[in-house]
Amino acid sequence: MVDVSVFESLKADFRGELIQEEDAQYDDVRKLYNGMIDKHPGLIARCSNVADVITAVKIAHQHSLLVAIRGGGHNGPGLGSCDDGLLIDLSGMKGIHYNQNDKTVRVEPGCTQGDVDHATHAFGRAVPAGIVSCTGIAGLTLGGGHGYLSRKYGLTIDNLLEADVVLADGSLVTASEFQNEDLFWAIRGGGGNFGIVVSFLFKTHPVDMVYAGPIFYDISHAKEIMQWYRGFLPNCPVDLCPFIGLKTVPSTPPFPEAIWGKKICAIISCYTGPLDKVDEIMKPIKEELPEPLMYGMQEMPFTAIQSLFDPLLPKGLQWYWKGDFVKELPDEAIDAHIENIMKSPSELSLMHMYPIDGVVHDVNPEDTAWSCRDARWSMVIAGISPDPEKKDELMKWGKAYWEAVHPYSMQAAYVNFMMEEGDERVRATYGSNYDRLVQLKYKYDPNNFFCVNQNIKPTT
Repeated sequence: MVDVSVFESLKADFRGELIQEEDAQYDDVRKLYNGMIDKHPGLIARCSNVADVITAVKIAHQHSLLVAIRGGGHNGPGLGSCDDGLLIDLSGMKGIHYNQNDKTVRVEPGCTQGDVDHATHAFGRAVPAGIVSCTGIAGLTLGGGHGYLSRKYGLTIDNLLEADVVLADGSLVTASEFQNEDLFWAIRGGGGNFGIVVSFLFKTHPVDMVYAGPIFYDISHAKEIMQWYRGFLPNCPVDLCPFIGLKTVPSTPPFPEAIWGKKICAIISCYTGPLDKVDEIMKPIKEELPEPLMYGMQEMPFTAIQSLFDPLLPKGLQWYWKGDFVKELPDEAIDAHIENIMKSPSELSLMHMYPIDGVVHDVNPEDTAWSCRDARWSMVIAGISPDPEKKDELMKWGKAYWEAVHPYSMQAAYVNFMMEEGDERVRATYGSNYDRLVQLKYKYDPNNFFCVNQNIKPTT
């Protein structure tokens, strides 16, 4: 429970909404994207501006409260909330301003990826981000950020120019290549460990109409396709970003009813180059692979491919996911993938491998907190279902699948694809950058005020 004195202290200098457990909207507001996780914060402070964030941090510090930070609210392990403490909710801070002069966009932390896509698409521009439009841009960025534009334009953090950050003592600083450079280094992949980012400034890139969509193949062709894909990707033009997935066709439109419930190997791609080159780019896929069950690639606005999966993944589903970075894909790993996807416990459960090569490899591992610049893919295994009764089954399947393929993976993983997996897993993820992150955690947050995250603990 949060003492009533905290509520009174906040109320005196807070313009946003304060929600207590007895309030009618409390249960709705506290709900998490992952329906598998249920948390009950003692107080929810829905901030309306930066001053509210500063006030909330100072009051929480004064009263030694456990604090969680929520941006877009898309965090898989539920780290956007806490039990009993103070939830600082930034979801109402949705300001976006596109600057036509320098083609940058300034974004507040409550924005989703879809909000940013909408604001920049009007100018034929885009920020490299993820593949689901309801993803919060803040958490996505702080974890690194990869998606359809990564091979061509880099990770989301590679396109971050500066950030305004509220630190654990309530002070506001700007981090960039020119000021607080060490903090700027840390927040580019270091998650929410170092402060609350209340403003992001991104560079944008020319992206408008694209050729994109899914291609589904029967699972019987999965080994052949994955073998072909591992050889195709290194020579694939960076204009094309194809990721590969093993999954089940959902029994719902717009998928053809004849293939509902079928196990498949999918190649889902986005091509951002000249559209008159589409036939040339797609020729290897069309000529070298088996006949697909469904060919769904077509010309569309970039915002359409970004939101393509949204209807399948509403808030409140049961989620259990595990991730790894992957450098090689030997036949033994392919066999393990196919064996385990055949045991998937639900139609929505899946494995995706997202390319993080191309220009991502042009950045040195020590240049950002995200250190794994030699990986070729970011893999996620996700057990997903609308049925709460499947919780244990999803977890069991996800863990078993991950254990089967982890020996063929790197030790590191994308922090945004991790559940709460412990200190050693966090240490492995940051590799040679971990010790520097620990030192910076001590400098900027020596008491570990920001601890509800993939936590980096401060030491002297």
